[in-house]
Amino acid sequence: MKVLLVEDDPGLREGMAELISEQAEVREAGSIAQAQQALREELFSLVMTDLRIGDTSGGGRIVLEAARKRLQPVAIVSASSTEEVVKLLNPHAPDAVLNKPFQLEEMMALVERFVRLRREVERRAAGRVPSEEVWTEAPSPGVRLAEEPGGGLWMRMAPGATHSPCARHLRAGMLLLEGSLEVDGESRGRDQYFFLSAGPREVRTHEGCLAVSLALNA
Repeated sequence: MKVLLVEDDPGLREGMAELISEQAEVREAGSIAQAQQALREELFSLVMTDLRIGDTSGGGRIVLEAARKRLQPVAIVSASSTEEVVKLLNPHAPDAVLNKPFQLEEMMALVERFVRLRREVERRAAGRVPSEEVWTEAPSPGVRLAEEPGGGLWMRMAPGATHSPCARHLRAGMLLLEGSLEVDGESRGRDQYFFLSAGPREVRTHEGCLAVSLALNA
């Protein structure tokens, strides 16, 4: 588990990183350039970024858009209200907002939420694939689904198939067990974890795939 923390105040960044490190490994970035480099080099369970980075209020947007291209979840830290943040960043809605001033418990709970999501997805993936009788045909040709208690969803896609996830799985962690999957032009291969952010999404596969996902709020 790894979290990317983007904050240009060295003292605040150090304090936040120390606390977050109790739940996950932390990579720190003090500028937009450092954040972009980190996103090119690694995949994260969560990207936490201040809305204002450097001398611009658009720094958080740049980080958000870069993370979106890598299919990674993003939490925005801001003194503005959640509604104002969402409006400012539209159409790229963040997956969570941490409003300043915040309590340390609030930050820890937010990080734990995303770390727990990935851990639970990996736990389900390590279990048994659902038995044949529980699988159902999806409206999309070549796609079969199997639901598990607690909000887990297995998906098997035939080569060349496409699928649009249902509304409650538009913000979900997903792990591929077989094959490969393409989302918004970003391809993922076997054993890779990624995050489907809110909004219209169509996933496709050229070689076929088997994946398991869990909605964030499940």
